[in-house]
Amino acid sequence: MPKNETRFGASQTRRSFLRSSMLATGAALFTPIAAQQSKAKGGNGGGGGKGGKDPVARNPLRIPPIVTPTGMALNCAPTTFDLGGGNISSGLGYNGHIPGPTLQVRTGDQVTVDLYNGLTQPTITHWHGMIVDTANDGGPELAFEPGHGPYSYDFPVVQRATMNWYHPHPHMLTGEQVNLGLAGAFIIRDDHEDSLGLPGGNYEVPLVIRDANFDKQGNLRYNPRSSGFFGKSALINGTLNPKLDVDSGWYRFRVLCGANARVWDLTMSDGRPFVLIGNDGGLLASPIDVYEITMSPGERVDILVDFSDLAAEDSVMLQDERSGWDLLEFVGTGDAGYAFSVPSTLSAITPLSGPNTPTREFSFDGMNRINGLEYDIDRIDFSVPVETTERWRFTTNGNAPHPVHVHGAYFQVVSRTRGRRRLYPWEGGWKDTVLLADKESVAVLVRFSMRSHYVMHCHKLEHE
Repeated sequence: MPKNETRFGASQTRRSFLRSSMLATGAALFTPIAAQQSKAKGGNGGGGGKGGKDPVARNPLRIPPIVTPTGMALNCAPTTFDLGGGNISSGLGYNGHIPGPTLQVRTGDQVTVDLYNGLTQPTITHWHGMIVDTANDGGPELAFEPGHGPYSYDFPVVQRATMNWYHPHPHMLTGEQVNLGLAGAFIIRDDHEDSLGLPGGNYEVPLVIRDANFDKQGNLRYNPRSSGFFGKSALINGTLNPKLDVDSGWYRFRVLCGANARVWDLTMSDGRPFVLIGNDGGLLASPIDVYEITMSPGERVDILVDFSDLAAEDSVMLQDERSGWDLLEFVGTGDAGYAFSVPSTLSAITPLSGPNTPTREFSFDGMNRINGLEYDIDRIDFSVPVETTERWRFTTNGNAPHPVHVHGAYFQVVSRTRGRRRLYPWEGGWKDTVLLADKESVAVLVRFSMRSHYVMHCHKLEHE
């Protein structure tokens, strides 16, 4: 392969990869996302509604432990966890936690992790959003069997502050393993973000949002339909019917859509705004007040919420407009909190400059094809010149929505035609996942910086 190209696909066999420690993956065909849903009254809804009190007993929101991934052992294995209120459930966890520990690093750090497979299936962990080479990306060909390994990761953090995440990526098993609990947040910090004085400590809260089903014993149950997995209940940080006591002041919420297939429309029950400050690739250029945020699987947003007017025992609810569910209750403590003035400028976003016509076209066809092709672990579909900006166009061609995710690079979303015919504030800056609704075409500018092999796929996990 020429030294100035990044290849998509796989011509090497798995055995030859293991000999050479070089990975070649296919331009993945993990399939469309179907997230049309009716207003629900069960699950986490509880009948609260906007401005109303949720009669469901609420459980304190679980906050995953923070771990530095240097010399770290990361074990995938069956575990049990407390949904809240002493309701014990079983699933699959990273180091015994559902979701896994929040990994935290700084730009320039070196990540060294040994991954152990304590499952009954092959697995591998992908660092979603991390700019790493093939051997550290955690693509499907790296999956290893129980009793083998560990698989060792060793890579520098070469990107700016943001919240990424980590999850399994074994071919045809990703949906089940993620749904049963294997996922966690991965936060990068840097000096520039520190200088802004954003809410931190107890005033910075990661929110891993997903839906779930349970069997009669209360254990996580993976029972997808052909349209994808749609659970009857929401979990926030592994907590059922959660609440968070909040002081009078500002909070920063790092929100990840960790669902398999469900698309969410997030709002606050009293109509207060989210101050949107970042997304997949870190801080936006400037803050934007928004009143509703649409999130599809794999996407992240970074938001500020001001609770200065929330008196003791008063409450407001984070809600999902699509399902009608009440997701997370915020209850005022009456104590003084974090006083903060939102800066007018957050970061510098240099626009990519590229061709005005598409360099490459990608049609997401039906359930499991891109440009008419199904995923083949031993096929490479195209090569991309390193350090060259290209314009790609993604188009739905059945079974939308599709949250399209590209490994190994961030991109800038430049247009959406047909369908919704507009771009949204949370699609500014740098993205690694973008949502395509029915009959839409989305154009992006993308630039790769590493000579490696990657996959591109729809982040609905049921149709790998």
